[in-house]
Amino acid sequence: MARAKIIVNPYAGRWKGRRSVPAVEVALKEAGVDFDLVCTAGPHHAIELAREAALEGYRPVVAAGGDGTIGEVVNGLVQAAGDQVAGPMAIIPLGSANDFIQTLGTPADLKGACQLLRTGQVRTIDVGRVNERCFINDVGVGFEPQVTLESRKIKRLRGKLIYLVAVLRAVRDPVQAHMTIEWDGGRQVSKPILMVSVANGRCTGGFWLTPYAELDDGELDFIFADALSRLQILRFLPEVMRGTHLDKDPVTYGRTRHIVIASDDPLPVVVDGEIMTTEAHRLEIEVMPGRMQVLC
Repeated sequence: MARAKIIVNPYAGRWKGRRSVPAVEVALKEAGVDFDLVCTAGPHHAIELAREAALEGYRPVVAAGGDGTIGEVVNGLVQAAGDQVAGPMAIIPLGSANDFIQTLGTPADLKGACQLLRTGQVRTIDVGRVNERCFINDVGVGFEPQVTLESRKIKRLRGKLIYLVAVLRAVRDPVQAHMTIEWDGGRQVSKPILMVSVANGRCTGGFWLTPYAELDDGELDFIFADALSRLQILRFLPEVMRGTHLDKDPVTYGRTRHIVIASDDPLPVVVDGEIMTTEAHRLEIEVMPGRMQVLC
């Protein structure tokens, strides 16, 4: 077994990452994993660390953090791989929501996640790309990044409760820009939109926006919801939490390999749980089938 590179985001889970380093080291040693551990120094640092680790021959490269950390490690591994299949990657979940592992099906507990580095099987999955950035779980436009921005203001809560409170705050003044959405080489809508989610995974912030998405089907699941009143949004939320919203009137749901979202208004965008921009005007999103190996 090659030596593993553990990339810890100390801020993950509101500094849970930093507090967890001693326990991570113990769990890895108990699992019999040879490893080197490094902590990120700031946003995007995990991209650089993952790229370097892959080029130096570490296997697997491990994202120890939340969904944003996983997304950065994916970008670094894809950069290192060029046109080849990237990875393998493994995950030690230390974030607030840990959405991606719910689709992947890997352990949420520290001991199980570390043991998987020795016993896990390699699975090849798809990767998404939005403009020049790769993603592994989802891209959200409109209301979803607005919720993410609100969640950053919440200091005392932990876990998924952060996102539920952030949703209720975002409902007070939802961003509902006029967007043009085109997919499948010609299908198009142009109207005010509450939210768009384009996903490889099924869950984001604890909400099952794309509950039937598959990681290895060569397609991305997407939904968009028409502009709604505050009361309509509140009535809609329980459906989204249960994943029973896809057949409801405000929602359009589908699968595609390529989708374009454009607007004259500045659009907030969240990618794998992290704000990519608050001023996008055109997003081109596509799937890269079979581009990543993961341990699961």
